[in-house]
Amino acid sequence: MVYRLDPALHLLPTPAGAFNAVAGPAGSRPQRFLVSLLRDAHAGEASESNLRRWTGFDDIEEAGEFVWRMQEMGWIQALDTPRPLPEAPLDEVLPTLLPALCPDGKVLLADTQGFYLYSHGFPHEVAEELSALSADLATLHQRRSGSLNRNLGLSGSAWALTDAAGHSQIGFWPLHIGGERFVLVIAGQPAFNRPQLVDLVVFLHQRFAAPAH
Repeated sequence: MVYRLDPALHLLPTPAGAFNAVAGPAGSRPQRFLVSLLRDAHAGEASESNLRRWTGFDDIEEAGEFVWRMQEMGWIQALDTPRPLPEAPLDEVLPTLLPALCPDGKVLLADTQGFYLYSHGFPHEVAEELSALSADLATLHQRRSGSLNRNLGLSGSAWALTDAAGHSQIGFWPLHIGGERFVLVIAGQPAFNRPQLVDLVVFLHQRFAAPAH
């Protein structure tokens, strides 16, 4: 069977696809494909040339089948029209996106150095401590992830402080954007199934990731 997409459609990762694109450094073909869509989110027409470039397949039938599998996994969506994406400055965009990801009302985004770019619901001193902790945890995970994967078969990159029942009280989710690593810190259960996660990841790629060559 030959899988062909209408070239007028616009491809964009779903919230699940956006999360999987940035949960770790891009290495696999699906991750590289998703990152390519994030980079081209403003011009994501499903033309044959774009499909070849995004997927890495020269054969358009192989490219089409790969895209179909990504749709079946729920990692990409095909839109009739481009989704409006945020283009305002950082300090204007983050307050419109991050609160939607935290039903408990407490969230922050920290950079690689452990400084927060935006905090909602946390007192300033707490936000500073959590941001510093996020950098320590991300470094720890980077150092130990190989042995965790080999010995326990764990591929996740998030860490959490849990209560006695195992429910997350504070979670730390790294977002790998180009050569940068950000961390989302959220109190309680995150709401990563919302379109604001896609907007956030696209915005960070547009702002911080170097253009692909």
